[in-house]
Amino acid sequence: MSAAETDTYSAQDAPEFAPAQFVRWFREVAPYVHDFRGKTFVVAFGGELIEDGGLEDLVADLSLLSALGIKLVLVHGSRPQVNEQLRLKGHTTQFGRGTEPTSPEALECAKEAAGEIRLDIEAAFSQGLPNTPMSHAKIRVISGNFVTARPVGVIDGVDFRRAGTVRKLDIEAMRNVISQGAIVLLSPLGFSPTGEAFNLAMEDLATNAAVALRAEKLIFLTQNRTVTETDGSVDTELARKDADDLLAQDILDEDTSAFLRHASLAVKRGVARAHLVPYTMDGSILLEIFTHDGVGTMVVEDTLEDLRPAGADDVGAIVQLIEPLEADGTLVPRGRATIERDVEKFTVLEHDGVIYGCVALIPYLDDGMAEMACLIVHPEWQGTGDGEKLLRHAETSARAQGARRLFVLTTRTSHWFLKRGFVQGGVSDLPHEKRAHYNHSRNSLVFIKRL
Repeated sequence: MSAAETDTYSAQDAPEFAPAQFVRWFREVAPYVHDFRGKTFVVAFGGELIEDGGLEDLVADLSLLSALGIKLVLVHGSRPQVNEQLRLKGHTTQFGRGTEPTSPEALECAKEAAGEIRLDIEAAFSQGLPNTPMSHAKIRVISGNFVTARPVGVIDGVDFRRAGTVRKLDIEAMRNVISQGAIVLLSPLGFSPTGEAFNLAMEDLATNAAVALRAEKLIFLTQNRTVTETDGSVDTELARKDADDLLAQDILDEDTSAFLRHASLAVKRGVARAHLVPYTMDGSILLEIFTHDGVGTMVVEDTLEDLRPAGADDVGAIVQLIEPLEADGTLVPRGRATIERDVEKFTVLEHDGVIYGCVALIPYLDDGMAEMACLIVHPEWQGTGDGEKLLRHAETSARAQGARRLFVLTTRTSHWFLKRGFVQGGVSDLPHEKRAHYNHSRNSLVFIKRL
């Protein structure tokens, strides 16, 4: 094969013809496509995205999500556009993050800005030129009076005037729209039963919509407002408790804190996953949804990447992990029936509904030993410590069951086990029952670790 067929490139640098990479990536997204088809995503973005010229690329990516059967609700903000309108009209008021007092004059500016942005979004979804991502898309965008609002009122002596909060959403009407394949568009305005209009915070509106719709995901597209580690890398997954602890430390900037607070609230109220995704990265929403680690910060009730006992529904995924290693001789062939019979001995490593690792533990407690078998991590996710995670789990489980020694049989990975504290033994060191079934034709090496 040529380099163009085998090398891995970034989206920006890939040559026009890199078939091996394209096929591999396309296959890798299949589990996510299956998992998310028919699910509802609420995607929220501020007016900064539009101001920075990111609307057309976002709409192209959203049209792809829609084509894959994902139901979409869009919530846009308009803060920079409102501030510009206020400036042009000679007002000194400027809106910051969150809910702020809104004068009647500022409300008029908010209406103008929301109307202009709504038209821009509708126009972007109406594109259909050949040889563009929007070709043949034909996506309808429907907005309306879905949001009933109430005034914020007076807080600590401050009259918030025409600033409002969400009282109720017309969920039945919104679901009717998205069931027909259209996209619901919500502007940061709500209306009272008396016909008054109120200015809403985009983050609050998006959170309420995601909770009320029982959305699978709430995605905030931000200006690089993700949570980072001490080395500057993105913290790609946060348990809600950890997010709340981080917020309590008051060390994040104002924007990141605001987005993270709403993401945590959404998860607490039942949304499966909430994301902070940088829109400044091309294709970031696709990378976040369809790659293992994503590019933003995801908040979940508990960490999604987890070890758990395997069940009958996991047999197919375990077989898929094992088959390539059986084919090249690394593992002894077991067959689906054997996996089904012994599935309770397996633990799987799962992330976001995708099983990408497994290990089996077979006890021989009369001899004070346990066998670790089928320790596998999918090739695309190797090198990140998941093999060690499976090994530690097997060691802990074996010790808890009363085993004093853990052994493995291997033909190709002896160095990996030697580096992790195993020592080479012989067939005579195996439990009596295992010795009786040892396959001498494979001539597997025996490695043992004291627990």
